[in-house]
Amino acid sequence: MANATSLVVVVSGPGGVGKSTIVEKLVARDAQLWLSRSWTTREKRQGEAADAYKFVSREEFEANIAADGFLEWTDFLGNFYGTPLPNPPQGKDTVLEIEVDGAQQVKSLNQSALLLFVLPPSRQEQKARLHGRGDPDQKVEKRLKKAEEEEPVGKAIADYVIINDDLESTVEEMGRIIAYERIQRTAS
Repeated sequence: MANATSLVVVVSGPGGVGKSTIVEKLVARDAQLWLSRSWTTREKRQGEAADAYKFVSREEFEANIAADGFLEWTDFLGNFYGTPLPNPPQGKDTVLEIEVDGAQQVKSLNQSALLLFVLPPSRQEQKARLHGRGDPDQKVEKRLKKAEEEEPVGKAIADYVIINDDLESTVEEMGRIIAYERIQRTAS
């Protein structure tokens, strides 16, 4: 998956908690982090960056499953999401931004992966964020229901649980956690 000394950081949490924005800022601030782009079969949202995911057809995704090309993948609300086998540049730590199902799969394959589980400050705020990114009402309700199922699982497997009530504070906290874990892991 990655070289033996590199850290695998898994950022997970329900939809609408700000995972993409957090990860984007983390990677921009820490030159040692490398983001593994996830694949999805869902449509690109209006205003979403073209490189937020590798947007692929269902056929292309299924071909990569058949070729054992994913570290983890899941069917989430009717669309496939998956993490291709990471190949970070030498000396870089890998960041995976994935759903809770994927985080469980990664942890089962790599016990030393660092799992950071992100929560919204409230369900109401999560709902507002989902609407704010352009999700239609029906999809928002499905994501909120899914979040209620995911949260107990995410909390149980996480090394750290972070509430994203202020983006800058959240990014700084995650940066401190990653720095601490690097020191701990090189010391042992």
